[in-house]
Amino acid sequence: MRFGQADFTIKNTPFLVLITLIFTTVSMSCKQDNNGSTPGYGFKAPEQGASYVLGQDIDVQLDIPEGQNIKSVTYLLDSTQLGTKNDATAFRFPTKELSLGYKLISAIIDNGTSKDTLMVNILIKSAIKPVVHGYDVLNTYPHDTTSYTQGLEYHDGRLLESTGEYGKSTLRWVDLKSGKALQRIDIDKQYFAEGSTLIDGKVILLTWEHNMGFVYDAKSFKQLGTFNYQNSREGWGLTFDGKQLLKSDGTNKIWFLNKESYQEERSIEVYDDQGEVSQLNELEYIDGKLYANIYQSNRIAIIDPKTGAVEAYIDATGILPKSDTFVNTDVLNGIAWDAKGKRLFITGKRWDKLFEIKLAPAKTP
Repeated sequence: MRFGQADFTIKNTPFLVLITLIFTTVSMSCKQDNNGSTPGYGFKAPEQGASYVLGQDIDVQLDIPEGQNIKSVTYLLDSTQLGTKNDATAFRFPTKELSLGYKLISAIIDNGTSKDTLMVNILIKSAIKPVVHGYDVLNTYPHDTTSYTQGLEYHDGRLLESTGEYGKSTLRWVDLKSGKALQRIDIDKQYFAEGSTLIDGKVILLTWEHNMGFVYDAKSFKQLGTFNYQNSREGWGLTFDGKQLLKSDGTNKIWFLNKESYQEERSIEVYDDQGEVSQLNELEYIDGKLYANIYQSNRIAIIDPKTGAVEAYIDATGILPKSDTFVNTDVLNGIAWDAKGKRLFITGKRWDKLFEIKLAPAKTP
């Protein structure tokens, strides 16, 4: 990812405004029938951009002018059909099985001679107030201060680490106890390496701004191929849940990629009870939950990968002593999980230490 604090508020606001304008324009334009006349169909509910809490039922109510006949109304959420009614009475649907974020409700109205489509967007927010975990340091290991850590994983006593920066990016196997590289390759100077993960004897490595990833043989580090991103904006963090790759791009989205083709198959949006949680960075999949560094902070979010809801935070403030902080020491980044030993490791960019930690009992903020 980039250096310094990234301002996503400025970048995302025009996008949301644009989406709202598109939805409004589509809704207005779809009120005209094939002859160009305007039946006057509209939504009584929900209002454009209305917010709902996950688990809350949503009532969709159409505004149909007096004298207009309705043969059927088909309701969709994004591309999924919810149901059909033969009149304009309220249609209710649950949200408890949905993911968080912006959703598009469509109503396809059939009056027997023509069809009109109305659209309105809503926001599904999290109902969970995340608890906050502290930490206890169980063990401390050395970490290479030249490593601008982007990806970190634990496999059979070794750490798989990818490091960033233009002209300095590397991919390496690292000895846990000594912190020394057992094997490494330099990434071409034109690329800024990002997150990485191991799947079936292959290492998948992201790049930041080049819209592409690399595939390497895990033993030899010989490059086997490349792949392009589709809708995700950049490459930041990467992990594997046993079925799909999970990718962050610096926004509040997590992208799910096919493990064979590396194609983006779907995405979720991440929210806590205060709103969207952006700048999701290095990722680790641990016992059914997604752990994500939040760039430029001392927090790690623990996320439900089904809904995108942040269930808890780890506050790692103060874990690196000030005496070990130097001019080039950068932010917390790097999460690794020893699935067999149930050990959790964290580090940061150019930190001189890697910590094995245990989560302290959760507290409500």
